[in-house]
Amino acid sequence: MSPFQTQNMSSTTSSSSASSSIWLLSYRKLKFFTRIRRFLQSKAARKRYGSSSDHLNKLTIKNSTDKEEERMEKESELEGDSVVLQKSVKGLHFGSWEEKEMAAKAIEKLAKEDVKARKLMAELGVTHMLVSMMATEVVGRRRAAMKALIELANGNFTNKAFMLEAGILSKLPKDIDSVDEQTRQEFAELLLSLSSISNTHFSLATPEILRFVIGILDSASSLETKEYCLGVLYNLSAVLENAGPLVSNGVMPALLKLSSLKELSEKALAALGHLVVTLMGKTAMEDSSMVPESLIDILTWEDKPKCQELSAYILMILAHQSSKQRDKMSKAGIVHVLLEVSLLGSPLAQKRAIKLLQWFKDERQAKMGPHSGPQTGRFAIGSPLHPREAQEGKKMMKNLVKQSLHKNMEMITRRANAAADASQLKSLVLSTSSKSLPY
Repeated sequence: MSPFQTQNMSSTTSSSSASSSIWLLSYRKLKFFTRIRRFLQSKAARKRYGSSSDHLNKLTIKNSTDKEEERMEKESELEGDSVVLQKSVKGLHFGSWEEKEMAAKAIEKLAKEDVKARKLMAELGVTHMLVSMMATEVVGRRRAAMKALIELANGNFTNKAFMLEAGILSKLPKDIDSVDEQTRQEFAELLLSLSSISNTHFSLATPEILRFVIGILDSASSLETKEYCLGVLYNLSAVLENAGPLVSNGVMPALLKLSSLKELSEKALAALGHLVVTLMGKTAMEDSSMVPESLIDILTWEDKPKCQELSAYILMILAHQSSKQRDKMSKAGIVHVLLEVSLLGSPLAQKRAIKLLQWFKDERQAKMGPHSGPQTGRFAIGSPLHPREAQEGKKMMKNLVKQSLHKNMEMITRRANAAADASQLKSLVLSTSSKSLPY
């Protein structure tokens, strides 16, 4: 190869390498400027949304910090609660009476604040020790134990069962007059919690417990205490097997008496509704001097629709297939009250009132059978009756009936401030025909 050719080849090689280096430099510059442009775009976006992103970052940091602090606080609280629980259980089992009282107060606080601790205490034998403390004569110690038991029984079936197994019902005072008002209320609250469990072999429907509850009802001045006692009777009456003991121990008169108080009527009527479906309960209610007058009076409580519904239900049970009870209700003026309820009551109260009205209507039609009243085809001697005169007499009787209905409707609508005519009342009274108890 000649020197000239060699020089040409070297120049060609150098020129190609120079061009490739130029291309590589251009590519790098392009890539650099692309990155710069992306950076400027992201910077502008950050500038535009910087305040919100900074705020979000701060919130994220703050939330994470708060969560960490909350977790540490919970851990420290759990550690503190576990220490308090250990000391309380130890003091309750092995401490002096003063230490037992302090331990009962600590257990009350823990059980009120921590559901898990409430469940754990059942396994530590706490309930049995607290039940044994209730037998003490010192009021402060007994009250501390009772308050702790109330919190332990709150929503915990196991603790309630342990209390009954420990014989808590035998720790109740024999003489209700020997305890003060506050202690009676606490006893009633505890019994209310225990009476909510019915699927155990422990029964609260014993003569001793029922007399104790009725004694609190008769002596208590606080509505809250009476409500607790009514709650106990309501829970017990929900079990059909308890109807006999409840009726035989004088619960029915107490419930009827309390049903006349508007503040307590709803719960008392609900318990009566449980008892009236039993044979003993219905018989006792039928024999009461307060029935049906007190129940009819409750039907006039326009501001208590639930009480109206319950009273109408009880009256339906009593009136069903009992002409004697319907006769007593009719004499007590129930028809006019039912007419008002059928117009002004709640939907359920209206249905029950209409059903009762239908029964009274059917009974009146049955009494006006072919054996009574004026008979067609029979005429008194010496009193001949022309067919035209008979037709005029019928028209006159229809007009009298219409006038009477219009007068009754005017009286009812005047009290209700509503406009209704006789056809509406007729449709209400004649709307049903079944004698069953669907409502």
